[in-house]
Amino acid sequence: MFAGLSATGIVFGTILFCASLTPSLLPRTWLMQGVLCGFSFAIGYLIGVALHAIWAYLELPEPSRHNARGIRFLIALAAAITAIAFLWQAKDWQNSIRVLMELDPLPSAHPTKTGGLAVLVAAILIGAGRLFQLIRRFFAARSRHFLPRRLANVLGIAAAIIVSWMLLNGLIFDIGLRFADSSLKQVDALIEPDVPRPSDALKTGSSASLMTWESLGRRGREFVAEGPAATEISAFTHRPAKEPLRVYAGLNSASTPEERAALALEELKRVGGFERKVLLVVIPTGTGWIDPEALDTVEYLHDGDIASVAVQYSYLSSWIALLTEPDYGVETARALFEAVYGYWTTLPKETRPKLYLHGLSLGSLNSQKSSDLYDVLSDPFQGALWSGPPFSSPTWRMATNGRVKGTPEWLPRFRDSSVIRFANQYTTAHMADAAWGPMRIVYLQYASDPITFFEAASLYRRPQWMAHHGPDVSTSFRWFPVVTLLQLGLDVAAATTAPIGYGHVYAPEHYIDAWTEVTEPQGWNPEEIQRLKMFFKARRGSTDPA
Repeated sequence: MFAGLSATGIVFGTILFCASLTPSLLPRTWLMQGVLCGFSFAIGYLIGVALHAIWAYLELPEPSRHNARGIRFLIALAAAITAIAFLWQAKDWQNSIRVLMELDPLPSAHPTKTGGLAVLVAAILIGAGRLFQLIRRFFAARSRHFLPRRLANVLGIAAAIIVSWMLLNGLIFDIGLRFADSSLKQVDALIEPDVPRPSDALKTGSSASLMTWESLGRRGREFVAEGPAATEISAFTHRPAKEPLRVYAGLNSASTPEERAALALEELKRVGGFERKVLLVVIPTGTGWIDPEALDTVEYLHDGDIASVAVQYSYLSSWIALLTEPDYGVETARALFEAVYGYWTTLPKETRPKLYLHGLSLGSLNSQKSSDLYDVLSDPFQGALWSGPPFSSPTWRMATNGRVKGTPEWLPRFRDSSVIRFANQYTTAHMADAAWGPMRIVYLQYASDPITFFEAASLYRRPQWMAHHGPDVSTSFRWFPVVTLLQLGLDVAAATTAPIGYGHVYAPEHYIDAWTEVTEPQGWNPEEIQRLKMFFKARRGSTDPA
């Protein structure tokens, strides 16, 4: 059974397999864990094979063939016993995360299913590695007819890499992304029967609108049709309220980002968006989605006297959009900001609305890149709320790296806190010992959010944020070379599966605290703020599936 396997590969594969069972930022299903274990074992096996190849190349002593067989059997037996022991421990590790996130503890981590899937995944990957070796040997053997042996070996490796890349690029990136593009495009065009075209002339997509209802895309239609009405806001606050204004330009509303931004600006002027007290420039996620928890809460806080404008730049999921069209979102965000800000600066300062920026996830990244501080210094906008900022966000990275010594990376303090502050589910951005300047920027982030705290360098070094675990991160989370990178990568893929208030799923009550600090809504005392939080919690509970 083990005759064809490398003993060194089994040792390193088992080490990585066992390490991958330890917790990371988010809880995992047995399916996710099985895939992770399989990949970890295969990579560890590859490392072991590579080290043994170096050993053999240096012509260092090795056991005889007869002894090697016995040694390999004992190593495989010890590896199996160790792996089984770690599989049975996985339940406690997963529950160490689930308890922090207020989830029911698992009665079992399904070790048999996890182990079986891991073996299958590892076998497929090791098989792919052996296919790579066959390709390498084939080209190397053919090259030796006219090239020196070592040069032929190098050529064989290069040829195997090229062939493998062509296969992966053709099968995964070309066919896979084409399928995703086609499928998501159809979903974006889907018109739901329960989201009818608005009859209100102040709604984007109505008969009076500059944009057709169909051109908004699925997410745009949801954004425009949903949200609180003036009567709902007034019923809660017992104060007069206005109907919040929401403007959205879809990918099919115009041909280019600049044209869509210009159209959104004209629509915003048509509905009277610049006559409201607050104006919000929102950058959607990759699919064009805008978190309703973020928008509904700020509309309640300002009694509906607020207008929001957004432009779609993709219908792909954020990670696919970031992979295939990384600059397109930035281009659209800049076009929208320049259009709105350019017009806003021409208005009298005494009567124009306060201008704020907002984005979640990829929308946060693109929103941060939509303007340059030096371009707005003479007439700055009032602030921004950026939630779940991706790890590659430039402004976020600058503030995090420049944090006050002694403050953790998951809740840093930047300089005197007059411009940039950080908040999470346990700590608001309010600081009694610090005064705000003319611009207020708040980053809402959870320590358990892998979109924010993914770090490619975790391949070979421990991330700084692991020096002191965040309150929603398991104390059993430990750094392991290679494995931690795989764990965080899987966490990124599963970021939105976390319970609300953790991971990459931001809760309305935390938005309320952040918006209160950024926009200073009037007429709210602490008791009313708490009542609003309870209202949104209850509303969330009423919409959860039974």
